[in-house]
This record gives sequence, structure tokens and C-alpha cells, in this order.
Amino acid sequence: MILKVTNSTGQTLKEYKASSKQVIDPQSAYIVTDMMGDSKARAALGWNQDYLPYLNKLGVHTAAKTGTSNAQVGKKRGREVKTNPADLLAHVGVDAREVEDVIITHLHYDHAGNWDRFPKARFHLQDKEMQFATGRHMCQDPFRHAFEVEDVVSMVRAVYGKRVVFHDGDEEIAPGISVHLIGGHTMGIQSVRVMTRNGWLVLASDASHYFWGVKENKLFSIVFSVADMLAGYDKLKKLADGNVEMVVPGHDAEVMKRYPASKAGLEGICVRLD
Repeated sequence: MILKVTNSTGQTLKEYKASSKQVIDPQSAYIVTDMMGDSKARAALGWNQDYLPYLNKLGVHTAAKTGTSNAQVGKKRGREVKTNPADLLAHVGVDAREVEDVIITHLHYDHAGNWDRFPKARFHLQDKEMQFATGRHMCQDPFRHAFEVEDVVSMVRAVYGKRVVFHDGDEEIAPGISVHLIGGHTMGIQSVRVMTRNGWLVLASDASHYFWGVKENKLFSIVFSVADMLAGYDKLKKLADGNVEMVVPGHDAEVMKRYPASKAGLEGICVRLD
């Protein structure tokens, strides 16, 4: 690299001067940098909420998000699994062994483990997510990175065990509970809509990792389709009847501050979303 050009008398004819231009805001730069290092993936959370299944009280035992497969997988990825999600259910009076339906929003490692803790459950999954996790896109490291092969193989075994219910788009799975294909983060990510005493509540899962995603149309760094992610934000708001405050993101620690604890003693562990 040439830094300076001078003539025979020492006069400077041309000199390189460093310059910089901000092309991304500091917040986004920090998040992207943090997320791309797996040892700190989603480190902004630091909360048990990241592994906590969402529940409803509509007369059926249904859970969404079963969490990281085990402590070993968490350790390998720089995540500490403090409590198995199945054990956390007991705090709100639900026995994981009796849960009949589990909604798998997508098959990333932090959403798709612990099958053995739900022996009676059927697993609800989008056709496109199984296609994504077992198809040609897994030949690419950026897409494969957030999947654990044993989790995916376990889901395939569940298919052969007649324990998977596939959905092709939007569908009601019980009165007041429906799944909705969003896409974007993965090919077949789905969100869950639940009727509550305050109206429709939308559990976005990773269709919007943080509140700023759905509120400000900001992209998240792990993405299969940018177009689908942006369109998904609009769909999430529509599902919530236009009330963005009723859209709950999948990885935002702010959730633990905005909603009250399910009961005394569960502060910082479990919140009531309705």
C-alpha cells in the first residue's frame, strides 16, 4: 500500500489519509457482531425465559418451544442451561408427561430438543420447516449452523412414530390456538396466536427475536429470506389485530420486565403473558 508520493525535492505530491463512514448504526453493529460469534449467540438474553415454554390455560395442555436439547449442547454453544424446560412446567402446575400437544416453531437447537420429556405429545410442525431441515439447504454452513443433527433426526423418528402433525400454512389446532407460517428466520418458522382475556396474543418466537424487529422492521442477522422476514413482521401485527404490543418476541429479555411473574417466587423465571 502506497501512503505517500514525493518528488525529487521532497515535496509531497499525494498522501493517503484514512477516512471512515458509518454505514450501520452502533446498536445494529453490536448485535450483528455478537450474534455471529456462536459462543455469545443471543447473549443479550441471559435469562431462563429463553428456554421457557409458553403455555395457555384454555383447557388443553399445549406448549410451544421445548428448548436446548441438553446441557452438553448448551455448553458446546456457549450457553448455560440452568433448568430443563420440562422441569420448569411444574412451576405452573403442568406435568410435561401429560402434555398432549407441543408446537415446534422451528427446528433450531434452542427450540427443538427434549422430545423424551413429552412422551404423550404430538408435535406440530410446518411442512416447510421439515423440508428446510432435511433438504439441500443444510449443505450450506450458514443455514446448518443453528441446527443440531440429533434434534432433526429425533423429529424424523417422531414422524415414523406417528407423533408429528404437519401444517401447510395457517391452521387452528384447538379453540383459541392457531399456528401461522411466517418464514424469514427459517424457511418454515411458525408463530402461535392465542386468545386471551386481553385479545389476541401472538407468540412470535424467532419470527421477531426482539421487540425492535417487529416494531421497527429491523432485520435479524440469522435469516433464510429477508423478504419473508419483513413480510412476516406485517403478518405478526395483523394477527394481533394491529396491536404490536400484543406481539411477544422470542429472545428479548425485556419480556421478563414487561409482564408479571406467573406467581410469587417465579420472578425472573416465568411470566404471565395474558
